[in-house]
Amino acid sequence: MLQVSQRGQNIPASPFRKMTPFADAAKRRGIKVHHLNIGQPDIETPPAVMAAVQQADIRVLEYSPSAGHLSYRRKLADYYQRASINVAAEDILVTTGGSEAILFALMCCLNPGDEMIVPEPFYGNYTAFAVAAGITLVPVTSYIEDGFALPPLADFEQVITPRTRAIMICNPNNPTGYVYSQAELLGVLALCHKHHLFLLSDEAYREFCYDSPYISALHLPDADEHVVLLDTISKRYSACGARIGAFVTKNKQLQEAALRFAQMRVSPPGLAQLLGEAATDLPESYFDLTKAEYQSRRDLLVARLRQMPGVVCPIPGGAFYVLCHLPVDDTDHFAQWLLETFDHKGETLMVSPAAGFYATPGLGRQQVRLAYVVNQDTINRAMDCLELALQQYPGRIGVATTPAEADVVNR
Repeated sequence: MLQVSQRGQNIPASPFRKMTPFADAAKRRGIKVHHLNIGQPDIETPPAVMAAVQQADIRVLEYSPSAGHLSYRRKLADYYQRASINVAAEDILVTTGGSEAILFALMCCLNPGDEMIVPEPFYGNYTAFAVAAGITLVPVTSYIEDGFALPPLADFEQVITPRTRAIMICNPNNPTGYVYSQAELLGVLALCHKHHLFLLSDEAYREFCYDSPYISALHLPDADEHVVLLDTISKRYSACGARIGAFVTKNKQLQEAALRFAQMRVSPPGLAQLLGEAATDLPESYFDLTKAEYQSRRDLLVARLRQMPGVVCPIPGGAFYVLCHLPVDDTDHFAQWLLETFDHKGETLMVSPAAGFYATPGLGRQQVRLAYVVNQDTINRAMDCLELALQQYPGRIGVATTPAEADVVNR
């Protein structure tokens, strides 16, 4: 009998896409679904960036070099230099989205059976990448009561074993929006030095830090041999469909290994590199306006959530997500109920149940991630739906905190 591989069976469903069949069914019934489940910005991709592809005079769409076009890598190096990240073109490998950069990092830094420590909750696809690479994710838990701050370094020390090869962070964090401080990052890097570990730093949201400065792992002293910076143009330029990312490290052995993996897939997307190269020429004012828009959306979403009895919502310092506690029995059930049963004036919302952002069984069952990537009118309409849904949901549980008490918890 033919069987799917164990790897294929173990790959988890995406926590932010697994409810899609229920959303599609709701739409077929004529229900308007507000998508707060996924980080797909509604902000227009900059016209100047799109024009680079639309106006390209290309007769043959050739392979690019496996590391990406040199002209683009030089432009990327300039972009990083403006962010005080001291890298050159030879330290950058262009990837097919940030996802490929993460996979390359796992396969370059860890062997099958090795372990990587990750603060949880974490970006849900890390679990799938780990399964694909044959490694084990070892979680250290951050808590909503602490605003999802980095867990104590002692928690990391307790789970380090002879199989540990790396620590992975996401800064600003997806799904929590937490922004790690310099002290927190220095502590993690010190652990990496002490135990001879790699530090993989997913920095897809660096432009979106609202209350504190952005600090890259490559800003830290003595980081060059340990750090791999993982990046993508998807979020900062509203170009998720371009599928262009970057694997950035000054560790020459890692860069050479990553290039061999890149040669296996031949080349990253050619047209999208033109788009990415044009994006590096955008003025800083583009980010100022985009950041201000996301911050206003964040403030609105958090304010609406904190008005709902039983909802606990820390203020995210960056990215464009909130991870909040809801007074329900199980957010997987609640998310499905929102799409199958509930509507308010012909509308409902789609959320990401948070259990898929944890590796520890049982955690996140009363939490959801919401993405504030839609305009303020849509946020208000979605929150109108959520507020009423929490009153009507059959699995609602007792409210242990008032909004004021939740505010104390969230600090």
